[in-house]
Amino acid sequence: MCSSRPLLIVPVILNWKFNIRPRPRNHKAKVSVWADLTVDDLDRINESLNADHIKMVLADIFHLDDHKSSLKTGIVMDLYYYTLQFARENRFSKEQTSAFFSIVKKTHEVCIETPFGNLDETFSYFKELVLCHAVNRPPHSIELFTADQVRLITEYTVNSYFRHFKMYKYAFTPMVRLDLSINYIGIPPTPAPSEADEGEGEPAVDETTAEGEGEQAETEKTPEPEESAARKELRGMIQTYLSEEIKKMKVSMDDQLKTTEELLSKKLDVAEGGGAKKGGRNSAKGTKKK
Repeated sequence: MCSSRPLLIVPVILNWKFNIRPRPRNHKAKVSVWADLTVDDLDRINESLNADHIKMVLADIFHLDDHKSSLKTGIVMDLYYYTLQFARENRFSKEQTSAFFSIVKKTHEVCIETPFGNLDETFSYFKELVLCHAVNRPPHSIELFTADQVRLITEYTVNSYFRHFKMYKYAFTPMVRLDLSINYIGIPPTPAPSEADEGEGEPAVDETTAEGEGEQAETEKTPEPEESAARKELRGMIQTYLSEEIKKMKVSMDDQLKTTEELLSKKLDVAEGGGAKKGGRNSAKGTKKK
């Protein structure tokens, strides 16, 4: 028989608490020449004859001594090393190398600032950083890179960093943890059991007697009260509701990831196609001024 108390369908209050960092703030791009690599640092790097020595210098500058044993530090070391290699292959000057290195480093720092999807914010910040070093408008920006160099920097960063954006996000941001608490309207919350409550009601048993009467002690234990049919039905309804909500969350996350990938592909195509045009106009204006 069910309890005489009628079964009430009550709303369930879900408290979602995320132990994660908030969405990143809007970063303002600024000129970053000599911000991370000084003239002395670049002299030490340029004097290096092999990759191991360059990495040793980078480890000394940015305190990456455990790059061989730590996965995260190793990823950062590879990012810094190949950034310098790209600058060397394209014959960047010391000022250009320092600025380009800071652009990549600051872009990475904004990416790993939060576990939330911040691709749009990171890419916008990267474009602003590049423009700060491609347009002659002191003190806000300087004309450090030519139009062709802006195109090369954009293509390299897009192909080497933004196409692996999810990998960097996965490796450097913490896992999102969900703390779920359920409150039933009209039903007081069940208090958490304490050590004193757990010890009450347990009779003192002689150890010598307990060894010989193990089976008898099990039969003499007080059986746990059976859960009522109404409570079982309520438990089943809650479990069904939670399962459906979790499925909806998964579908929503998948759709959001697909949409983000499509937007990234479109923006990358626009950036690759429009970088040369913008640079051409800026360089033409600079020629007229001269």
